[in-house]
Amino acid sequence: MKRFVYILFFVIVGFQNAEAQNTVRNYVVNYGSANYKGQQIIILRKFHQSGKTRYLAVNSNSLQTLLLDSSAIAVTSSNWSQLNSTFSKTPYFKAIAKANAQSFTLQDAGLIHGFPKEQGITLTIDLCPSHKPLDRSIFSSLVTAYAKIEQPVPVALSISGKFLLTHQNDINWLKQLENSGQIKITWVNHTFTHYYNPKQPLTDNFLLKPGTNISYEVLELEKVLLNNGAIPSVFFRFPGLVSDNAVVQNITGFGLIPIGSDAWLAKGQVANNGSIVLIHGNGNEPLGVQDFIKLLNSNKNKVLKQQWLMYDLGETVKDEFQ
Repeated sequence: MKRFVYILFFVIVGFQNAEAQNTVRNYVVNYGSANYKGQQIIILRKFHQSGKTRYLAVNSNSLQTLLLDSSAIAVTSSNWSQLNSTFSKTPYFKAIAKANAQSFTLQDAGLIHGFPKEQGITLTIDLCPSHKPLDRSIFSSLVTAYAKIEQPVPVALSISGKFLLTHQNDINWLKQLENSGQIKITWVNHTFTHYYNPKQPLTDNFLLKPGTNISYEVLELEKVLLNNGAIPSVFFRFPGLVSDNAVVQNITGFGLIPIGSDAWLAKGQVANNGSIVLIHGNGNEPLGVQDFIKLLNSNKNKVLKQQWLMYDLGETVKDEFQ
């Protein structure tokens, strides 16, 4: 019996040590540039994981993020201003410039519409903190509708850290859908805490709450995603779609592109070709989910003729700025 207890103890300790090794550590903003497989990439973050130094980078033309070991690339260190000047003609920095130019409204700053020639929409699903489970009907409806048309179906999930940490079963289910090739997820930063007080005016709410540590909100969410085996994108959605010019400039200074919406379905906004559609999948907005499923059904014939598609968020933004 004692021998069994000892073995069990060492197995548990070994598992905990392995888990600790895989945990992201020393996660910091680190700007630079490099050439990787003939493509220009921008280095955004540096961290340690599994005994290695790693980078989170973005392809400045495709807007796709990737994780690279330090041994795989030669990085030229830089600062944000230098990178912005050197690579200003790429889709990535053009998108950031446009987001900065559209930063003076209290709500819906950033990019709100995709490439106008698109025959379809870009779907963004917000996962704010919630005690309710993920509304899985959204994803089941998408997979069914596009089973023979578009696989995997692209979806952008604007996820908060608090939702991720309290809905592990739902996150695992989403990852299973992705691993099976049914959906393709773009993980959008929706802050770690997603503070909201219904009694406070918008000017003092969400990220505009006095004393908010924006660096923590941004970087902690990215760390949680990485610790869960997901790669953060370069897209960011403001909680409540609320911001001001200073906050937008702060977010773009982290190398992130703010994404708004011109079709928040629960608010009665109509989705047109090229729309960046917003619904909540956290169980708190059943009306928006119902409206989306109705939207899918009403466009069923167009879907079958491949005239009403779901667009990848990165592709949508890239196409607009090429």
